[in-house]
Amino acid sequence: MVSVKEVYEVGEIPPIGEAPPLMYAQLIRPERFGEPIKAFQIEKVETPAELKPREALVLVMAAGINYNNVWAARGLPVNVIKAREREGDTTGFHIGGSDASGIVYKVGSDVENIKVGDEVVIHCGMWDEDSPFVKAGNDPMFDPSFKIWGYESNWGSFAQFTKVQAHQCLPKAPHLAWEEAAAPTLVGATAYRMLRAWPPHTVEKGDVVLVWGGSGGLGSMAIQIAREFGGIPVAVVSSEDKFDFCLKLGAKGCINRKEFDHWGMLPHWTDNEAFARWSQGSRAFGAKFWEVLGERRSPRIVFEHPGEDTIPTSIFMCDTGGMVVICAGTSGFNATVDLRYLWMRQKRLQGSHFANDEQAGAFNQMVIDGKIDPCLGETYAFEDIGQCHQLMYEGKQPLGVMAALVSAKRTGMREAE
Repeated sequence: MVSVKEVYEVGEIPPIGEAPPLMYAQLIRPERFGEPIKAFQIEKVETPAELKPREALVLVMAAGINYNNVWAARGLPVNVIKAREREGDTTGFHIGGSDASGIVYKVGSDVENIKVGDEVVIHCGMWDEDSPFVKAGNDPMFDPSFKIWGYESNWGSFAQFTKVQAHQCLPKAPHLAWEEAAAPTLVGATAYRMLRAWPPHTVEKGDVVLVWGGSGGLGSMAIQIAREFGGIPVAVVSSEDKFDFCLKLGAKGCINRKEFDHWGMLPHWTDNEAFARWSQGSRAFGAKFWEVLGERRSPRIVFEHPGEDTIPTSIFMCDTGGMVVICAGTSGFNATVDLRYLWMRQKRLQGSHFANDEQAGAFNQMVIDGKIDPCLGETYAFEDIGQCHQLMYEGKQPLGVMAALVSAKRTGMREAE
């Protein structure tokens, strides 16, 4: 019989299929809500032992870093711990992390898509698989039970073990190191749904796509997805030193948003002077867009996530009959639009949220096929997970995406050792 220790140090790998009773995790507790550097702390907790029939326990080799757990650390705009307490969760803490690569250690009685020992990446979409709406074949993203694992659920990837629904597990790309594989799934699958799931506005050959935040996680994935489907992406970034990064991913050109100052909520249309200043700024931005594109064409698709600061310009920029698709509001949630552009030019403002199994799987296949660079900017140690989120909170994160090693002993590992 294999001997299993009570707890393994971070970087130690227990025998495959043998999970210890305790594990180390980066925890957020309500009394620590605030800046991420203080909110995250390493604690020893019980390894989740009980699995439902379609759940799996995965040893986390590396975890991706996303903005959602900046929100979780601050307790804003939702106290995720209190929200779960209303549903009966009594843990009193939050283990975040919505991206991971790892090894399957245990599966529930009804799991068929994975087995113990499989090397996987995990997408962050969770839902009630027994929901009548889901069982009828509808998109689970529209079911009330939908949640983001590692944000709206506990037992995310910032721990030695994570508990997931088995359908979340996808094959790990063999050519990627653990940290590379852990990094792109949340942002990549989100970008895939935004660009491919809203017909007739699915990016196709020749479509011009305006990509906000082209050097970040979402933007770097959007540029590559648009490129692979024949689109022509133009990236907006915060400094010219990010141009080369976006151009290498496939952007036709880049715009430095710091050259413009008309950002923010749209002035009221009765304030002639302020509205005229905004119009002048947005038209100058449009002229710059045409300049870097090399022709006078407006974007058929605008890939949005800043929200409050940029929505007025996105609506203005979007081509007649085109779509602005948005998945976040990192600059704020109160966005204003000039409705005349929506109804007279018949534009579409479309919300989008993560991805379903089919979309997450399609993006992951692009990664496996080598069509997508994970754009891993920096890899951190497990103990630095709070610092990673602090950098993101302060807007000082590296280009691309970030990841943290958990059970992987070092960077560059492609298998368990």
